[in-house]
Amino acid sequence: NVVEKIVDNPKIYSVLLPLPENPLLSLNSYVIRTEERNLVIDTGFNREECYRALTEGFEELGIDIEDTDFFITHFHGDHCGTVGRIAGERSRIFMSEKDYSYLVGDFEDATWEDIESVYVEEGFPTDIVCRLKSSNQAKKYRPDRLFKAVTLQDRDVIRLGDAELVCMLTPGHTPGHMCLYLPEKKILFSGDHVLFDITPNITSWMGIADSLGDYMQSLEMIKDLDVEITLAAHRDSRGNLRERADEILEHHRIRLHDTAEVLRESERPLNAYEIAQRMKWNLRGRSWDSFPDNQKWFAMGETMSHIDYLVKRDFILKQIDTESGIYVYSLK
Repeated sequence: NVVEKIVDNPKIYSVLLPLPENPLLSLNSYVIRTEERNLVIDTGFNREECYRALTEGFEELGIDIEDTDFFITHFHGDHCGTVGRIAGERSRIFMSEKDYSYLVGDFEDATWEDIESVYVEEGFPTDIVCRLKSSNQAKKYRPDRLFKAVTLQDRDVIRLGDAELVCMLTPGHTPGHMCLYLPEKKILFSGDHVLFDITPNITSWMGIADSLGDYMQSLEMIKDLDVEITLAAHRDSRGNLRERADEILEHHRIRLHDTAEVLRESERPLNAYEIAQRMKWNLRGRSWDSFPDNQKWFAMGETMSHIDYLVKRDFILKQIDTESGIYVYSLK
């Protein structure tokens, strides 16, 4: 069943959007219905399967697109890809100012080339970079054109009928990720900030010194909210916010320890790709060599965010290998 009713007052529904050939499997898009206007939270990849599922969901709910606005939790393609195509002429598209600026940069090929250069400088193989140019879903299924957005700051309020939704800036998964909080009903739309049966990917972002530190701080802040229902963007959408936030924080503390252990056990400084290869990854016991290119890319980004965290706190030393021009790391 594509559409599921979650709450009656205000009327909140989830619409399940498929994400083919993606380990996330699907996206939970949410619809808040009021007499005045509707608000849709996240819209899936820019591909026909997502567009069709969203359109069918709207038809089932009897939604007029011209009475419907959109809130994008963050700029990843599986959350904003379809919004420009499906929004009506009178629709407003809400998004954090920080992530909208990253989305603008996403449309410049030079930005992608800069990111690829950073990965290569950290030891990521150039042959995988070349293959990912055509297979990277984040690039392949992003919006086909830049849409206009109403940009938001932390704690801005969106009024929807009698409901007041508080926009909460929660950087980490992306630099400007936003959750949406309905305090009166104790409901949190957590986007990819808190997921219940997988751990959100935290990567190293250009222009951000310590994305993992930002993320952990955001988790500490949001876990104290008065919340009874947390609605996540992927997989199982229910669970205890405080307990899950604490589990994710502990997960990253363990990975930080493991990152330091990899360096402790090495007889020489290692680059980020070498560290990623030696880390324990929960992919059903498969070896690093058998990982798909996309998984290596995400694992590399996550490893870099843990390295940044340790460098910033003076636990490990960052140097450049003069022979290869690649950054290498060692324990202090």
